[in-house]
Amino acid sequence: MIAPPEGPQIAVVDHGAGNLVSIEQALTRVGARVTIARDPEGLTGADGVVVPGVGAARPAMERLERRGLTVPLRAWIAAERPLLGSWLGLQLLFEGSDEDGATTLGVLGGRTVLLQEAPTLPHIGWNQVERVREHPLFAGIADGADFYFVHSFAGAPTDGGDVVARTGHGRRFVSAVARGSLLGVQFHPERSGEDGLRLLANFVALVRTAAAARVEVPA
Repeated sequence: MIAPPEGPQIAVVDHGAGNLVSIEQALTRVGARVTIARDPEGLTGADGVVVPGVGAARPAMERLERRGLTVPLRAWIAAERPLLGSWLGLQLLFEGSDEDGATTLGVLGGRTVLLQEAPTLPHIGWNQVERVREHPLFAGIADGADFYFVHSFAGAPTDGGDVVARTGHGRRFVSAVARGSLLGVQFHPERSGEDGLRLLANFVALVRTAAAARVEVPA
């Protein structure tokens, strides 16, 4: 994919446990201008936010707190500005995590729970993402396309209307959610080949549309 000039600015949140280089390169490739947000000032001027991550919820939340990012992130989401959480970034959107008892951002109802009846843990490798409903985040991506996973826990939303896709590894788990401009995926899009890049390109397009709508001046 060739990146168009002057793409929207995406702030990638650094909470100390994310593949920042990989996600930065992937977002740049699909047309975003990428900055790394290590404190609240890092969100200044951003059109969209990506919260990546690997590891456990408690240390990630502690780092976000130390860096003063929890309140700005909740405010960003409350303002209905585009945010994509991936892997741990999705799990942090829920109310808490059964992995280590952490209280997380609480912007989605539900908790992060252990995968049920899983044949192996962690769940590592390519697996199908089967859509429950259509969403622009998956535009141009075949239903059941394979994405790359590395995890033992997944979010369990209390509102089934937030669910976009599920994946089977033992009992089926939620692998993508969306509520307005708040989006999340349990897999690693930056490690998921062309479909992962397509998903990130779709997110960038959604951010671009939202940014254009904010600067429109009524006649």
